[in-house]
Amino acid sequence: MDALLEAFRTGDGIPYSEYGADLHEGQAGFTRPMFDQLLGSEWLPAIPAVHARLQADPPARVADVACGEGRSSVAIARAYPKVSVDGIDEDEASIVGARAHLAGSGVEERVTFHLRDAAEHESEERYDLVTIFEALHDMSYPVEVLTACRAMLADGGSVVVCDERVADGFTAPGDELERFYYGVSVLHCLPVGMVGEGAAGTGTVMRTETVRRYAEEAGFTNFEVLPIENDFYRFYQLS
Repeated sequence: MDALLEAFRTGDGIPYSEYGADLHEGQAGFTRPMFDQLLGSEWLPAIPAVHARLQADPPARVADVACGEGRSSVAIARAYPKVSVDGIDEDEASIVGARAHLAGSGVEERVTFHLRDAAEHESEERYDLVTIFEALHDMSYPVEVLTACRAMLADGGSVVVCDERVADGFTAPGDELERFYYGVSVLHCLPVGMVGEGAAGTGTVMRTETVRRYAEEAGFTNFEVLPIENDFYRFYQLS
């Protein structure tokens, strides 16, 4: 709390890692039920071209950017028995947790976790699908990350972003979900998105037009809001 108060006084950010185990374990626990129950059975199957490619030969490759403790990476591999998944995250504790969760999962041969910053690492690998689940709004440099993701795509590949479902514009006092998101934002998402010179500082309430602008600045020419219904999240496809 002292660091948070200081950040609000100075305008500086707070690195994700400084929030400790409560944050990365809590985040993984919060999203795990949706990843386990919905990711492979509802969300990805609702994107026909992606669903077909993940089932097809030659086996598809997936990069799960900002994978956290890896629950989403494992869920994708379980839902699509042919694919291989690279989970990528810059938080060391999260990657340690992801590797622990992978053990005994049954998909150890097809999932690999990498400790690195997606925005700074030039990958020679090419992927049929790149995913960013509930993380783009936390990033200090979302455009740079999306630019790197675009460079990682194989021919015909796309990026799927899942982020908070909020109204297209703000009308006071906001609905219950938006007020909840703003509360989360000032405590965590905004401070971690303020780390670094020229940081975006997006915050939790990232509206559709902000995602569109980030995608266009990253060089994507196709932007679609996907018809996936969820109380918490909205889905976007970039290509």
